[in-house]
Amino acid sequence: MKYLLDTDTVSFALRGQGEVGAHLRTRKPSDLSISAITLAELRYGADRKGSRKLHALIDTFTSAVEVAPFDELAAVDFGRIGSVLAERGTPIGEFDVLIAAHAVALRRTLVTNNVRHFSKVPGLSVENWA
Repeated sequence: MKYLLDTDTVSFALRGQGEVGAHLRTRKPSDLSISAITLAELRYGADRKGSRKLHALIDTFTSAVEVAPFDELAAVDFGRIGSVLAERGTPIGEFDVLIAAHAVALRRTLVTNNVRHFSKVPGLSVENWA
């Protein structure tokens, strides 16, 4: 099984919180990836904190997992998923729709601590490793 790690999951891994590290150690690096959107959120957080240490941790983490580029297929899924959620009156936020759409487009299970939130997305497989 292939996984796309949500921003909160990577944050847990970088801080050594929860069970994320244990789960990561049982998976092959080739089965793990993050979205370029997640990388953008991580870099934003590190810049806001002015933390070179956090940037270094992100560098180390991303050297071990694929950073998947957000492509045309993901953009199509973003439009479809965002529209469905808006019509249902269950929006989850545009960045989360981007990440969810990316997981759907890549046919990967999204690993997140926010299962209830992402379970609103049709066609998305979700796990929590926290």
